[in-house]
Amino acid sequence: MNKTNTEAAPVALVTGAAVGIGFEIVFLLASKGYKVMLNDLDEALTTKACDKINASFPQACKGIAGDVSNTHFIEQMVRHTVAEFGTIDVAVANAGITVFGDFLTYKEDDFHKVMQLNLAGSFFLAQQVSLQMIKQETGGSLLFMSSVTGHQAHKNLAAYGMSKAALEMLAKTLVVELSPYKINVNAVAPGATMTERTASEEGYEETWSTITPMGRPAFPKDIAEAVAFLVSPAARHITGQSLVIDGGWTSTSPSPYR
Repeated sequence: MNKTNTEAAPVALVTGAAVGIGFEIVFLLASKGYKVMLNDLDEALTTKACDKINASFPQACKGIAGDVSNTHFIEQMVRHTVAEFGTIDVAVANAGITVFGDFLTYKEDDFHKVMQLNLAGSFFLAQQVSLQMIKQETGGSLLFMSSVTGHQAHKNLAAYGMSKAALEMLAKTLVVELSPYKINVNAVAPGATMTERTASEEGYEETWSTITPMGRPAFPKDIAEAVAFLVSPAARHITGQSLVIDGGWTSTSPSPYR
């Protein structure tokens, strides 16, 4: 987001951002001049992540630890962001949880965990941030983190895939309600991505490099670059869309399971 010297830096709130894709999003936004409120569940990881950002971009990042499946915490986090930075221009609902399990034996508690964080957390974050943006009368951008599992069936991910598909429908629906306030809403749908978690899985990179048309899984920066574009003024007229970032995997959709 380009600003003149007399204008305040844009402010972004990013959830689930201490590691992986979320951290890369914060790092990239900070490099582009944003002030960023970084959220994660783990307080130590949140502090460590913010320190790393500020080492490269002084005073760009502040952190707030807490559970964004809790609507009361979401309200607190939005108020805290405004108190620290004065405004919110962008919100990225990146926090999410994956609980694998066979559909026929999937536990009710696991189902509710997935829906509460992935869906309710994103829904109420968007709600609270939108109310703040409307109060500001400056518009803004909301970004949901979907997944290729919201487009293609994937073994043992019925609940997770359903939650991600629902987020894309939410992005479409909010166009009707938020466009009058100049708030655009989009989603990105990453495919296989090399994060701290997936890098520890035996054979992950090799398997996805073999079955991905572009010859490799994504890296967090691939996702972050797309997010940075969709929340920027350059994408202000793009809304209600979901961008798949998977190196072409959904074009052929070969299974990673042999």
